[in-house]
Amino acid sequence: MEVGGILVLIGSFFLLMFLNVPIAFSLGISSVITVWYLDLPTIIIFQKMLSGLQSFTFLAVPFFIMVGLIMGEGGISTKLIRFSNLLIGRIRGGLAMINVLVSMLFGGISGSSVADVSSIGTILIPMMKEKGYDDDYSVAVTVTSSIQGVIIPPSQNMIYYSLAAGGVSVGKLFMAGYIPGILFGISLMILTYFLAIKRGYPKEQSIPLNQSGKIVLDALLGLTTVVIIIGGIVFGVFTATESAAIAVVYVFFLTTIIYRSLNFKKFVKILKETISTLSVIIAVIATSSAFGWLLAYLNVPQLVMNLLMNISPNRAVALLIINLFLLIIGMFMDMGIAILLVTPILLPVVTELGMDPIQFGIVLIIGLGIGLVTPPVGTSLFVGSSIAGIKLEDTVKILIPFYLVMLAVLMLVTYWPDLVMFLPNLIFK
Repeated sequence: MEVGGILVLIGSFFLLMFLNVPIAFSLGISSVITVWYLDLPTIIIFQKMLSGLQSFTFLAVPFFIMVGLIMGEGGISTKLIRFSNLLIGRIRGGLAMINVLVSMLFGGISGSSVADVSSIGTILIPMMKEKGYDDDYSVAVTVTSSIQGVIIPPSQNMIYYSLAAGGVSVGKLFMAGYIPGILFGISLMILTYFLAIKRGYPKEQSIPLNQSGKIVLDALLGLTTVVIIIGGIVFGVFTATESAAIAVVYVFFLTTIIYRSLNFKKFVKILKETISTLSVIIAVIATSSAFGWLLAYLNVPQLVMNLLMNISPNRAVALLIINLFLLIIGMFMDMGIAILLVTPILLPVVTELGMDPIQFGIVLIIGLGIGLVTPPVGTSLFVGSSIAGIKLEDTVKILIPFYLVMLAVLMLVTYWPDLVMFLPNLIFK
C-alpha cells in the first residue's frame, strides 16, 4: 500500500505537470487521487489545505511582495546604482562591480531575483553594453548577482521555507542569510574584477563631491526599509508580519512624498500585481500542504534517508547528493514551489544527518537559487537574456566561472555550519 500510494501520488503529479496542468491543480488533484487510492476520508485534504494557510507568518508574504514592487516602481534601483557608483565605480570594471553591489542592496529590499533582474537589468545591461562590456558578460553579472535577492533578507522565500518547515523562526532565518549573502556578493565582485582586467573593461568617472551628499541620503532613505524590517524583528519590536506591514507604509510614504516617484497609476498596477502573485501563492501553499502531509504519511522522508544511506553512509557524501538534487530541481521548477515541495521530504533527512533546520534553509535557498540562472528554464537568466537581446544559450560559456564561484559558496554553507549559524546564535540566545 505504501509503495503503491507513493507511485500514485508522485506519478499522477508528474503526469499532470507533463500535461501542462497548473502546479496548484496538479498538487491538489494528485493529493485527492492518492487519498481515494488509500481509502482515506477526502475531507483530510481540505483540512490540510486550510491548515497550511492558518499561519500568522503567512500574512507577511503579501506585504513583502508590495514592498519590493513599490520600491521597484518608485525608482530605488536608480538611486542605489548611483550610490554604488560613488563607492566602487573607480575600480577597473566598476560598472560590473556596481551591478553586483546594487543587487546586494536591492536584494535586501525586494527579496526577489527576478525583480532584481527586471529592475536593475533594464538599466545596467544597456549601460554596460554602451560602455563596451560584452553582451554575455553583462547578462552573466546581472543574473548571477540577482541571486543575492533570495539570500539576503528580507526574503519571501524564507517565509515559504518557514511555513513548509512547520514554523522555523523567520528572525533566525533572516539573520542566517546575511553572512552567506554578503560572501556570495564579495565572491562575485572578485571574479568580475579579474575578468574586467582580462577583458580590459573601463573604470567609471568620479562623481563631483557636491553631488555625493544627496546620493548617499537618497540611498540611505531606501535602505532604511531593511532596518525597519530586520531591526524590528531582531529587537523584538515587531513580528515578521508586523515589520513587513510597517515597511509597506514607510516605502509608500518615501516614494510618494519624499521621492515623488510613485503616482496613482503605478500604485494601482502594484496592487494588481500583488493580488495576482498572491492568488497563485495561496493556491500553491494550500495544495502543497496537503501534498506534503501525504508524503509524510507515506514515509517518503524515511525512504529517502534509507536510499541515501544505501548509496553512501558518509554524511558528507549524503549532503553532496542532496545539493545535486536541489540544483537539478532548481533548473526545472519555480523556486517558491520547489521550496514548498522538497522541504517536507528533505528536512527530516538533513535533521537526521545532524544539520540544523536554519542552516538547511539557507542551503536550500542557495541551491535552488542557482537554478534560477541555469538552463533549460532559468527564469532570471531568461529575463536577463531578453533584456540584452541575446539567446539564452549564448551566455552558457561565460557563466561557467560564475557557476564555480556560486557552487563554492554553496559548499561552504553546507559544510561550515558556523558560517550560517554565527549571527542567529549570537542574537537569538
